[in-house]
Amino acid sequence: MRETRIHPVTGEVLKRDVRPFVVRYEGRTRKVDLPGWYPAKKGGDSIHGGDDLEVTDRALAELKAEVHGVLKPQEVRAIRLRLKLSQRKAGEILGGGPRSFQKYESGEVLVSRPMTQLLRLLARDPKRLKELMASKAA
Repeated sequence: MRETRIHPVTGEVLKRDVRPFVVRYEGRTRKVDLPGWYPAKKGGDSIHGGDDLEVTDRALAELKAEVHGVLKPQEVRAIRLRLKLSQRKAGEILGGGPRSFQKYESGEVLVSRPMTQLLRLLARDPKRLKELMASKAA
């Protein structure tokens, strides 16, 4: 991997680094450490690739979940694992389709309020999952 790169617009030399960044949503904030290519002087233009921006995407998904009162991506994953369901099976049984839980858990899609309520109920009483599986099979 290269140690430096040149900014395509400013011509500045950039080095790989991690710097603090604040993500904002609806009056809430979350401070994250954002990796990227940064100039030596603070405040210059930086470059961030897709992998770098996953940090801000996760923080934004968490803020949105807090604001809208729904489960955060890691909470969805924890409940799904407690129920011993694959992402695909969870989507089939609980709704949303085969990739829905992959999208919820990555933060790509915000979990709906009804799905949040269903997952919270199942987290409290996992035995109810059998009822859903039986009605799905019928």
